[in-house]
Amino acid sequence: MSKAIEIKQVQVQDIAEKFKAAASVVVVDYRGLNVAQVTELRKQLREAGVEFKVYKNSLTRRATEIAGVDGVNEYLVGPNAIAFSNEDVIAPAKIINDFAKKNEKLEIKAGIIEGTVSSAEDVKALAELPSREGLLSMLLSVLQAPVRNFALATKAVAEQKEEQGA
Repeated sequence: MSKAIEIKQVQVQDIAEKFKAAASVVVVDYRGLNVAQVTELRKQLREAGVEFKVYKNSLTRRATEIAGVDGVNEYLVGPNAIAFSNEDVIAPAKIINDFAKKNEKLEIKAGIIEGTVSSAEDVKALAELPSREGLLSMLLSVLQAPVRNFALATKAVAEQKEEQGA
């Protein structure tokens, strides 16, 4: 077997492992972005712990078949970049969607969210969700409201009884 084929097989295995390990993946078309814009996008993604790579489509297609997410193959046409996030499901979608709003040339093609192939619309909808911390704070405020209301009611009753007793 030739050395080039062996190298490509290793690359395909590496890409497949990234697809398997990722909580979410976003495929984008970056045509029309200049180097400074791509560098800025990479910086934002890196700060959020998201890996942003450009692979050959043929290698990526083989890797998606190995990883069992070959439904994304129909979107692997033309120049693509792929963002992998192993921890935060929302981070790559949110960062890329925000960046695409400022830079119209960046196009979200598709995504894989927890092993399920998703359309560009699904990825954009995911990006509009609040962050995990935001959702937790909303839940906490909902849970605190009845306790706070109960405390205020008991305080009001105590004050009323105090006034009547005085």
